[in-house]
Amino acid sequence: MVIILIIIGISFVGAWVTRQLKQRIAYYSRFQSATGLTGAQYALAMLKAHGIDDVEVVYGKGRLTDHYNPKTKRIVLSPEIYQGTSIASTAVAAHESGHAIQHREGYSMLKLRSALVPLMRTAGMIQQFLLIAALIFYKTYPQLMLLLIAAFFLNTLFSFITLPVEYDASNRALRWMANSGYESEESYAKSKDALQWAARTYVVRALSAFLILIYFVYNYLSPRN
Repeated sequence: MVIILIIIGISFVGAWVTRQLKQRIAYYSRFQSATGLTGAQYALAMLKAHGIDDVEVVYGKGRLTDHYNPKTKRIVLSPEIYQGTSIASTAVAAHESGHAIQHREGYSMLKLRSALVPLMRTAGMIQQFLLIAALIFYKTYPQLMLLLIAAFFLNTLFSFITLPVEYDASNRALRWMANSGYESEESYAKSKDALQWAARTYVVRALSAFLILIYFVYNYLSPRN
C-alpha cells in the first residue's frame, strides 16, 4: 500500500515537472536569443565548432519531439525549434547537438542506451499484454510475473542509463554556450534553467520506473494465498 501511494505521488510530481517544463519552454520562447540564429543554425554552429560536418539538422513534426538519431546521424528539430530564434529554440538545439558530439566522441552511456533500444521496443510491445495476464493469472502462472518483472527491469535500467546521457548532453551544450561568445549572461541563465527542467523530467521517469519495478518484485515475493 505504501509503495502504491509513493508511485501515485511520483506520478503527480512527474505531471507537475512536465507542466513546468512546458511552461518554461513557452516562457523562454518569448525571449529572442542574443545570436539571432534559428535553432537549426545554432545547432549547425555548435557542430561546426566541434569539427562535425556529417550530421544533418532536419525539420521535424510535432511539439517537443526534438531528438538525435545516432543511426542516421540526424538532429530532428520540431518546427518551433528548427525555425525559431528564441532562447528556448537555441537551448533545445544545443542540447541535441550535445548528443551528436557524444556520438562522435564515443560516449559510453550513449552507446549502451543505443544498444538497448531494440530490446526496449520489444519489451514495450509485450509489456501491456504481460501486465494484464500477470495480474489475472499470476497465482496460477507465476512465470508471467517473472516475465513482467524482467520487462520492467529493462525499462528501469534504460531510464537510469538515460539520466547521465541527458545530463551530459545539457552540460556539453551549456559549456559551449558559455564559451562560444554567442550568449549574453541573461540568455545563458535562461537557457540553463530550461535545460535543467528538461533534465528533471528524466529523473522523475527513472524514479517512477524503479518504484513500479519494486512493486512488482514485492508482489511476486509475497506469499500467495
